[in-house]
Amino acid sequence: MGKSRRVVITGMGVVTALGDTLDRFWSSLCAGQSGVGPLSLFDTSEFKVHFGGQVPDWDPVARFGVKEARHLDRFAQFAMAASMSAVEDSGIDFERYPSHTCGVIIGSGIGGLTEFETQHSIMREKGPSRISPFTIPKLMVNAASGQVSIRWGLCGPNTAIATACASAANAIGDAFKLIQAGLADVMITGGSEAAITHMGLGGFASMRALSTRNEDPTRASRPFDRDRDGFVLSEGAGIMLLECEEVARARGARIYAEVLGYGMSADGSHITAPDEQGRGAARAMNLCLNDARVSPDGVDYINAHGTSTGLGDLAETRAMKSVFGSHVDRLQISSTKSELGHLLGASGGVELIASALAIHTDVLPPTINLDNPGEGCDLDYIPNVAREVKVERVMSNSFGFGGHNASLLIGRYRPSDA
Repeated sequence: MGKSRRVVITGMGVVTALGDTLDRFWSSLCAGQSGVGPLSLFDTSEFKVHFGGQVPDWDPVARFGVKEARHLDRFAQFAMAASMSAVEDSGIDFERYPSHTCGVIIGSGIGGLTEFETQHSIMREKGPSRISPFTIPKLMVNAASGQVSIRWGLCGPNTAIATACASAANAIGDAFKLIQAGLADVMITGGSEAAITHMGLGGFASMRALSTRNEDPTRASRPFDRDRDGFVLSEGAGIMLLECEEVARARGARIYAEVLGYGMSADGSHITAPDEQGRGAARAMNLCLNDARVSPDGVDYINAHGTSTGLGDLAETRAMKSVFGSHVDRLQISSTKSELGHLLGASGGVELIASALAIHTDVLPPTINLDNPGEGCDLDYIPNVAREVKVERVMSNSFGFGGHNASLLIGRYRPSDA
């Protein structure tokens, strides 16, 4: 087998509660601003939770026109917008490359929940004959990856990943492996989610998974804090363009970072609760390090999964201690969900973009609302204030319902011939 190819990040795009441009997103994140607030997508008065990380001022018609917007569920709209931003950011011209060498993998934990609810209501009120013919193509989880490939005529590998909150990380990891193995040269990848709906909000609230801090929503997401009481439901997308190093350098692309390793595992223990000792999470991190051929002391910063749940934050902390041993006290860690809330299947994409920007700008975003660390949560979580510090390698963790665990490692790019 030939030598594995190097894979680099050349373009990134976001749609989040903190903005839909990289500059606005990153400056707000590093300033410790919260994108969480009261929801206005529908009347939440009868719900236990009235707030979330809603994308502000979203106007799909202004972005795509009436016809295209009508054919895309909200989650696919986010994916398309973030993909367009990532492609523009990369400067790539797909017409210069064979279409079969360029592909798409976009993850989503739930897919077109908005369309499902809308058409179900129509069926109940007007009968099955009034269901839209666009229902299935809009709500299917692979709608985002399919529509993105159609926009640019990309005929290479095209799949969709649905592993709950690990979806985007798994998508990026799979795209990385395809390029590394020579099965693609360029991949658009990441995740998208739009689960702030009646069923989404009500379902997670019924599980008691969400924070109920209705009186103070900006302080509701508080990973690793003693007073955390659940995660904050958010929406959006995080999409990046991955390329093999040779293609990227040949066209003079700006390179944000290099993808070094990918690990995934399953807890195999419970459909929603994590393994209390974080054994599955630790396995994913170890596999990621082994894949990258990097020792634990070679990692400088971790963008943690850090959802602000009692069990999850403690399990992840235990996992990091298990993997990094004595080096764990020198690790810098933060959870950007403290500002963004939890984007579910999109979270891994947005958080790897934040990780790449941390390398690119030499700034580590903080964990806001961390006032009193919870019992057992005794690591350096970069509380409340960003740090200006140069880091070489960054790990991003994503763990999802179903016991899915995924870890990605990226590093500062240095050319082989430098």
